[in-house]
Amino acid sequence: MKVLIIFETVEGQTRKIVGAIENQVRSAGHDVQLFDTNDRLAALSFDGIDKVVLAAPVHERRHPAGFEVLVGASRDALRARDTLLISVSLKAAFPEGREEAQDYLIEMKMRTGFEPDKEMLLAGAVRTASYGYFESQIVQNVALEGREIELVDGVCEFTDWGALREDVDEFLFGQPSDRS
Repeated sequence: MKVLIIFETVEGQTRKIVGAIENQVRSAGHDVQLFDTNDRLAALSFDGIDKVVLAAPVHERRHPAGFEVLVGASRDALRARDTLLISVSLKAAFPEGREEAQDYLIEMKMRTGFEPDKEMLLAGAVRTASYGYFESQIVQNVALEGREIELVDGVCEFTDWGALREDVDEFLFGQPSDRS
């Protein structure tokens, strides 16, 4: 099986998530190809691709414009393959934020005209070193809704790595992983 992972990252957590998926696919003995939508000069080919994982973060209520443009422009090629769309946001980290996180995904699907076979809302991370004052206030007061979080070297990860592994295994192989 050959898996294509199309992604965009802003602060680096989505890239870390993609790296975990890449390792999972390779460890299972399959081929994986990465495509970063930030690389505007790269050529994208779906030749020989069996499954596609799409992953992007949410910032200011939207997935990156370049990611959405590529998904919309590639609708036909994506529809011809099994697809998993992973939406990474802080809202997905908290039960009361999951409905809003789902709204971000619904809005993206409306803009792109693409409906994936499977979807996953996955919590991202806070990386304070990459924020200016305004961004830090938005993260603290809007995304985190005033919650106090513990930072380690300026980072607090909310990503559920076990859930990611299980969902990716289920998407790729039809069953969740039994690995811990």
